[in-house]
Amino acid sequence: MTEGPEPTAPEAAPAPPLLLAEPLPPVVETDEALAAACEEIAAGSGPVAIDAERASGYRYSSRAYLIQVRREGAGTHLIDPIAFPSMAPLQEALAGTEWILHAATQDLPCLAEVGLTPHKLFDTELAGRLLGYPRVGLATLVETLLGRRLAKEHSAVDWSTRPLPEPWLEYAALDVEPLVELRERLAAELEEAGKAGWAAEEFDALRGFEPAPRVEAWRRTSGMHRVRGRRALGAVRALWELRDEIARERDVTPGRILPDSAIVAAASAMPTTRRELLETRGFHGRGAERYGARWVTALREVTELSEDQLPTRTSRGNGPPLPRTWADKDPVAARRLELAKPAVASLAEEHGVPAENLLTPDYLRRVLWAPPATRDPERLADEVDRRLSELGARPWQRGLTVPLIVEAVLAADTPPEPPAD
Repeated sequence: MTEGPEPTAPEAAPAPPLLLAEPLPPVVETDEALAAACEEIAAGSGPVAIDAERASGYRYSSRAYLIQVRREGAGTHLIDPIAFPSMAPLQEALAGTEWILHAATQDLPCLAEVGLTPHKLFDTELAGRLLGYPRVGLATLVETLLGRRLAKEHSAVDWSTRPLPEPWLEYAALDVEPLVELRERLAAELEEAGKAGWAAEEFDALRGFEPAPRVEAWRRTSGMHRVRGRRALGAVRALWELRDEIARERDVTPGRILPDSAIVAAASAMPTTRRELLETRGFHGRGAERYGARWVTALREVTELSEDQLPTRTSRGNGPPLPRTWADKDPVAARRLELAKPAVASLAEEHGVPAENLLTPDYLRRVLWAPPATRDPERLADEVDRRLSELGARPWQRGLTVPLIVEAVLAADTPPEPPAD
């Protein structure tokens, strides 16, 4: 008698959807409505859940087109910042409160742009990372910890649209609905794991977050690896900078003016007339035709540049070279990195945090490429700690990683023992 296939376990039922606790509020877009909303928010209790919606993929700017605020006792408020010259009344209502955000570095710049800055904050995404959750998207954490399914179907819509459709507004309101409860669950887990102090240092550092300036951003053009020669690189730079200028003027995302693929194709072909340009792969649509003369002029100017005015393949930054070149440029530094990286990775695994959260990889590379001159262990530890602090590493990170870095520096710089006779 042959046995049949083993029965498969039934699939788990999907989590129930997260629903609004109260009816969808109207958008706050008048002075009277803003004053009333701020009064309710100020009278509420506990931390404040905050989110912002931008029009990424549609607009050049990263401004907030909708701000969602939720607080116990005040409910949810959907505020249109475009309708007001200032968000000062809301900043006043939020004075002294703790903000709860998810992925705070995405929203803090656009909130600061309208005058909203936190006194204290809690980042649910960063808390999830410190706790070692493999996936820290808001929907995943809400389902994992709160047992509710959070829909994300409107995450990539054009929030500069007016009026905003009701389904989009409901999606926006749901983004702040679970944040207070999620914060309480994550805070309890951080405390239990002995990581509450780590999180406090991370959150405090976020309060003054500003995005790093984009240095030679044109180098991130998709398909750059296909470009050959310094003049072609110069053409990529010229076309990218012109596209960025046009996009900024029109407040549209640069990709809607011209795709990266067209920039790379034109830089490789170097057309000299508008007709040749429009026959180049990717140069079609309104952006390519409307600014055809400007694209050609930019390319012609590149042909007139001297060799020393053209960019090189790698950026002339002030940081260390690419790690893959260390062995040729400085074998001892390469050995330091070879010793330190697995040690940091192992320590990160031991503490259940991603290695990049244990210590920013750029900080590690900078210290290992040019470590302090002393090789006295105590002085070296003090100097490494000081240097990491100057770079921005938090005390908890330094306390864990300085000993590993010191060990790697000393081991790499110690000549190997001569072979026994």
